Amino acid sequence: MMYERTVNSEQETERLARLLAESLASGDVLTLEGDLGAGKTTFTKSVAKGLGITRNVNSPTFTILKQYEGRLPLNHLDVYRLENSDEDLGWDELFYGEAVSIIEWAHLIKEDLPSERLAIQIYRLENDKRKFTFTPFGDRYERLCEELFE
Repeated sequence: MMYERTVNSEQETERLARLLAESLASGDVLTLEGDLGAGKTTFTKSVAKGLGITRNVNSPTFTILKQYEGRLPLNHLDVYRLENSDEDLGWDELFYGEAVSIIEWAHLIKEDLPSERLAIQIYRLENDKRKFTFTPFGDRYERLCEELFE
């Protein structure tokens, strides 16, 4: 099943992300897809705030991975630059550890992703209006979406 929400402002995007963050647990994996400027990093920053992270969160485009400490640790990955890479970068340690992982451009490492995860697609409409689709893979994420969208 897929869940949808349209937001009309950056503040509504932040509210949605923080609400999601309240339900996240150790080891959760979120994938984020969307065109440049769709709001992937804005969404991630708000999830981070919801996890109690006080450090400035920005896109790890050139470093691939940034890690932050909060109520739960956060791995923020931007795998855009890995498009044609066949290297094993130790995904298992990241995806099956204690941290919440948020992966931007996740389709580029699709074969390395855990089978259970929450896939989030962000569509840029006009101005600050965005459409979010949440596709849960696994019972845990199905329940999480049911709570978030009730």
